[in-house]
Order: sequence, then structure tokens, then C-alpha cells
Amino acid sequence: MDQGQWYVVHTYSGYENKVATNLTTIIENQRLQELIQEVRVPTEIVPDIKDGKERMVERKLFPGYVLVKMVMTDDSWYIVRNTRGVTGFVGPSSKPIPLTEAEVEALGVDEQQTSVDYAVGDSVEVLTGPLEGFIGLVESIDKDAGKVNVKVSMFGRETPAELELAQVKPI
Repeated sequence: MDQGQWYVVHTYSGYENKVATNLTTIIENQRLQELIQEVRVPTEIVPDIKDGKERMVERKLFPGYVLVKMVMTDDSWYIVRNTRGVTGFVGPSSKPIPLTEAEVEALGVDEQQTSVDYAVGDSVEVLTGPLEGFIGLVESIDKDAGKVNVKVSMFGRETPAELELAQVKPI
């Protein structure tokens, strides 16, 4: 199997997730996993203050763009280019240019790097969800799964909770 390269696909604004879903469906239906290996809409979790409350929201890093890891052939180019919502590849229309290794690394697309500013044994505050506002003690951190296990004291009892990494902040 050829190793694919990352290409940037331009979409209508607001259609990024729809394009990613459509492409994924086409890839599965036509069994093209070897040609088009991955489709990503890079996002980040950022704090948003609304009505005086701070909550964490997901925001697209590059609105209007989808990243596609693929082996460039006439067929794969045609399929991606003619997916509903796609306006074209970034680069000359006849021959799209893949991202360089440095660009892929800078974008952090290939490996999910999660920075956590708390450790096991630290006290953290829960930012969102049903336990919002509670203080807990970090028991374990699983960066690969994006989860943190916290023991929260509720009504005089220790209650374990599994939360997303972005749902807690250190005190």
C-alpha cells in the first residue's frame, strides 16, 4: 500500500464537517481506503464566555478547509474534487501540491499532541457538565483517549468521574 500524503481541500464555508462526512461515506462505499486514507477537519477546544458563564467550545482551526491524506491518482483526485461542497484543492488545479513534512508537523495533523497542565494527585476544578464547579483530585490521565479520571467529593462521599481532558483545569 502506498503511503499517502496530506492535501488541503477548499470547501464552502461551514461545509467542512459535511464534506468530511460525505468523503468518508464515499470512501467506505467504494472501498477506497487505500487511496484516500484519512479525512480531517482540524479543531481546537477554546474557552467561550456567554451570558457570564465560561464554557469550552470546539472551533475550526482553518474554516473553509479540510485535510485529506491520500495517494494522488486521477481517480482519487476526481472523487475528492467532485464531492459536494468541495471547491477544489489548494495549489494549481491540474496538479495539487501535498503539504511538506514540516507543514504536516507544524499543523500537528498526524499525531494528536495533548498538553495537560495538571498531573496525578493535583486538585482540579470541573469546567463543564453535570459536575461543573466541583473540585476533584486527579487519579489518572489517559492522553491517548483524551480522558482524565477524577475523584470528586459530593455530599460527603468520594465519587469517581471520567471526564474529557478539556473539562477540567488546575487550581
